[in-house]
Amino acid sequence: MSGRINHVSINARDLQESVDFWVELLGAEPIATPNFGLPVQWLALGRTQLHLFERDVQPSSHHHLGITVDDLEPVYRVAERRGAFDGRSFNNHLVELPGDVVQLYLRDPAGNLVEIDHHGLDRLPEDIRAQVKPLWEFNPQSDEQMQGRLFVPD
Repeated sequence: MSGRINHVSINARDLQESVDFWVELLGAEPIATPNFGLPVQWLALGRTQLHLFERDVQPSSHHHLGITVDDLEPVYRVAERRGAFDGRSFNNHLVELPGDVVQLYLRDPAGNLVEIDHHGLDRLPEDIRAQVKPLWEFNPQSDEQMQGRLFVPD
């Protein structure tokens, strides 16, 4: 038996505002969406879908979705322009993990925590690279923990 995630569903307080955010941030494509009896919009993100549903609920502090990108800079610039960085949840908005992975943490318009994953610290422009903090500066890591790798497809 094998499986893969085909979609993730998250809250949107203002559906159109959230759709606009995801389109600008990642080039998500609005696609045909069935009527569920409440405001819903499906978005295509590569082979995966992001489903937005409009409800006035407060997202939790650390539940999040992780999305891998080939180039972090354009995503970073959109998040910067929108004031979307989240530096509280994991101590900084840019965190380096063992294995040369950089994570950008941000919040969408509904407050959902989003983790953008990028492979290669040295591939980032200097102004972004200067803001990255290694995870081991916040939390001590054993040798075994330093071997942990986030799956980031090539």
